Amino acid sequence: MPDARAIEALVDAAFWASLQREEGYAPEISLAFLPPERAVRPMLLAAPLPLGPRALARLAPAVERPGIHLGVWRRDRELEVWGTTRAIPSFCFVLEVLGPGLLVVKHRIHEDSGKFRNVAVFEGEQVKLVSRQAVDVWQGPDLLRALLEPESSGALDDGADVLLRLAVSMRAHRRGGALLVVPDGSQTWRESIVRPIAYAVEPPYSELADLMDESHEERQFALARAVDAIAGLTAVDGATLISDRYELLAFGAKIGRPDGRTRVERVVLSEPIEGDSPAVVAPLQVGGTRHNSAAQFAQDQQDALATVASQDGRFTLFAWSPREGMVHAHRVETLLL
Repeated sequence: MPDARAIEALVDAAFWASLQREEGYAPEISLAFLPPERAVRPMLLAAPLPLGPRALARLAPAVERPGIHLGVWRRDRELEVWGTTRAIPSFCFVLEVLGPGLLVVKHRIHEDSGKFRNVAVFEGEQVKLVSRQAVDVWQGPDLLRALLEPESSGALDDGADVLLRLAVSMRAHRRGGALLVVPDGSQTWRESIVRPIAYAVEPPYSELADLMDESHEERQFALARAVDAIAGLTAVDGATLISDRYELLAFGAKIGRPDGRTRVERVVLSEPIEGDSPAVVAPLQVGGTRHNSAAQFAQDQQDALATVASQDGRFTLFAWSPREGMVHAHRVETLLL
């Protein structure tokens, strides 16, 4: 366990490193606080480096690919970078530099798992501590449960994990987008879509659904490619629609309000961080036109899920809440970093 002094030193060095440039690129670094003997097949530097912003920025190009961590530990009461590792134990303190002034504290859930649980996010002077008690996950959509309780998501073929992968990929293309998840076999969603649909898919495209039926070994790499392909369609103006069996139904679709339905006026907005209190707000206080349309869809199609990625990295889940009697907008980008 790192003490407060070690955490302060790690955050301070990582923050100032994030503001530097190495050959024009902003550093992307993952720091793991552990001694080399706790790492699996570590790469050791003959001369460990003092922990400092410039040293981290210079090493960043060598360790920016996912899964590589710079190992940090104490020697003579000072912290130093001793080398790199790919495997770390459960609950090891990990600090990731994702962009200028953007840091995430996280830990691995299980040693044999590739999933991490976010603990805190530093964005400039703002600090967000993730709180799993702030949200009743059993009243929210499955994706929210997978984000807040990733150990309950199970194996990679779990449906919520596929939605999580889609959410991460949607944020990655940085163009913004909307993904609507509707019940398999239902046609009621068509009431909320303006016709003709610009890019309807007939028959439904089933690559992602078919991969869910294959063994983990057979689909390990194909699943990532299929997820990116679907998520890439969300960059097209309009919404992408998939069934809850992950069959692609359409993209570039325009959301409309069915005749006789009321306009969405209020939504409950919450974020799973300490100190947050759910608030009832107008949909346009959550975001722009895309968010307003997603909230309307979730109100009219109460058995569906609407997700929206903003160009600035925000990510919102819209789902009907029977308990609250209105749409609940969950801000979850803190959990996706």
